[in-house]
Amino acid sequence: MNPFTVKRKVSLRAFNLNGQQLKVNDSIGNPIEIAAVIVWQIKDTAAAVFAVENYIQYVNIQSEAAVRHLANSFPYDNLEDETAAITLRGGAEQVSSMLEKELNERLDRAGIEVLEARISHLAYAPEIAHSMLQVQQASAIIAARKLIVEGAVGMVEMALNKLSEKNIVELDEERKAAMVSNLLVVLCGDKAVNPVVNTGTLYH
Repeated sequence: MNPFTVKRKVSLRAFNLNGQQLKVNDSIGNPIEIAAVIVWQIKDTAAAVFAVENYIQYVNIQSEAAVRHLANSFPYDNLEDETAAITLRGGAEQVSSMLEKELNERLDRAGIEVLEARISHLAYAPEIAHSMLQVQQASAIIAARKLIVEGAVGMVEMALNKLSEKNIVELDEERKAAMVSNLLVVLCGDKAVNPVVNTGTLYH
């Protein structure tokens, strides 16, 4: 052993990096909070020791940069960008795969391999969380109403066809319109309907 050399121990075990929560903007400018958990290990001890000043610090800084870049590349969800093929909230597997790939590219200089990378925390920033929750609730209500109306129209159509097929009653256009209106009120209403007894006719 050359007496002027210095020996350094480098662990080849896997390390866990539990990244801190970062406040960044997504691709459409919404402030969000995001954090990631990364599992990594050294594959090239010489590169880890000599290619960078401090490989642990290097991993921390490059991981934060990669997570920020990922958050800036995609929208949080489809509420404001319906054309987005990948979102941070809906495309967890794809997002994790892209994060892992980018980290491996960034950390290759230091002889480090990323074994797994996952988003551990994802949420809207507190200042817009309440507003975005209202938007999500409104979207859910609209989607539910749309489904209810589509089902109600199908049931009204079926009822009119059955009445016509069995010759139960003949309905002119005005009576059909009245029946359609009544059925839609009953089927689409979110409260119990109180029936009204009509002792006359539709026209009097």
